[in-house]
Amino acid sequence: MDEASGVLVAVSLLLGALVLVLLLRRKTPSGKEPQSSEKEANRPADDHNVNGETTGKTSIQKKQKPHQRSRKEKPQQHNFTHPLVAAALKGHSGSISCLDFSSNGKYLASCSDDRTVRIWSTKDFLEREHRCLRANVELDHATLVCFYPDSRAFIVWLANGDTIRVFNMTKKEDGSFAYVATPEDFPKQHKAPVISIGVADTGKFIMTASSDTTILIWDLKGEVLASINTNQMNNAFAAVSPCGRFVASCGFTPDVKVWEVCFSKSGDFREVARAFELKGHTAGVYSFSFSNDSRRMATVSKDGTWKLWDTDVEYKKQQDPYLLLTGKCEVAEPCRIALSPDARVLAISCSTSIFVYNTREGKEEERFENVHGEHITDLAFDVNSRFLVSSGDRAIRVFHNTAGYRAVVEEMKVLLKKATNESTRQRLQQQITNAQNSLESIYGKGK
Repeated sequence: MDEASGVLVAVSLLLGALVLVLLLRRKTPSGKEPQSSEKEANRPADDHNVNGETTGKTSIQKKQKPHQRSRKEKPQQHNFTHPLVAAALKGHSGSISCLDFSSNGKYLASCSDDRTVRIWSTKDFLEREHRCLRANVELDHATLVCFYPDSRAFIVWLANGDTIRVFNMTKKEDGSFAYVATPEDFPKQHKAPVISIGVADTGKFIMTASSDTTILIWDLKGEVLASINTNQMNNAFAAVSPCGRFVASCGFTPDVKVWEVCFSKSGDFREVARAFELKGHTAGVYSFSFSNDSRRMATVSKDGTWKLWDTDVEYKKQQDPYLLLTGKCEVAEPCRIALSPDARVLAISCSTSIFVYNTREGKEEERFENVHGEHITDLAFDVNSRFLVSSGDRAIRVFHNTAGYRAVVEEMKVLLKKATNESTRQRLQQQITNAQNSLESIYGKGK
């Protein structure tokens, strides 16, 4: 072998040795191959943020993060405490938009965007447990709810269906009760979103009002009996009077218009006739409310005032309602007013707070601030004037009507001084004693 051949062999051996060393270095201590670059490329994209930078977290950790985020984003139940809170009704998982008491005073209906309507027992308001029946609104949710006069059925306004659905109470095989929807909804008639619904306590008609200037009067089978043009630029609120004779609306104009829905003696629909108007505000009216006998009405306006009216007038002889009282108040949309059934107290909701006034002097009696975590959507007194209820998030707040009890005491004491009949004096004294005992019980529990 010459010298050149020897050098070539030496170089070949050296290169072979280098290749062998490189191969050995790629082996792990356990003798297994490490993860390939292909495996690295197939790692889940969760290991990178939106900028493509490695986060250094495992895919398991990243999978947990969306759940953590959803828990944080879920709205927390608003906490509110006050000595006059009788109960907080919690059962809905979505925001509550409407409340309605049955005419017999036994039930409170609430509807929510959680696709349910819940029927609460009012006799449980002061108990630890608050029972309710749940009615599911299939493939939709209700924005408005209203009982029928017999309290065994109710109607809702469907958010997506833009129509009325009727639910009837039925008895199940196990003896319990449930509310079941009728097979067919009412036909679509409104062109603008519906803001108010009502059922006459006479059971003769249903009212629906939309945000344009339209009010429709229906029979209970879903046939339109009449259409009213309110000529108020837009409707802000509408309602059926508790006596079942009148329909009223308010809106952009500074008045409330009231119509009588007329039927024949045999019960056949005749016409809708103008009855009277409440005139006196200087700006649009947000809301109004009737007393239980429809002889009083209360209104609240953008002009920063509320007014109490005597509506027990001979309107067919062109007699106008009497203005009884004007009070100042805070107003901001949304704003609602509720007159107690006995007309002794009124309450106004403004954003998330509630203000309670007596109707003798217009004095502010109670103030509840930050009652709900969202704007208050509805406000109502129960038919016995014992409680005031409000909705504005996922809970219903139930307040003792202490202003109402104080008003009874003051009114009965005045009448007691004028009473000459002994039986009348005893009756008035008993009402005073009952109201005072109720106040002592309420404030005693609040301490």
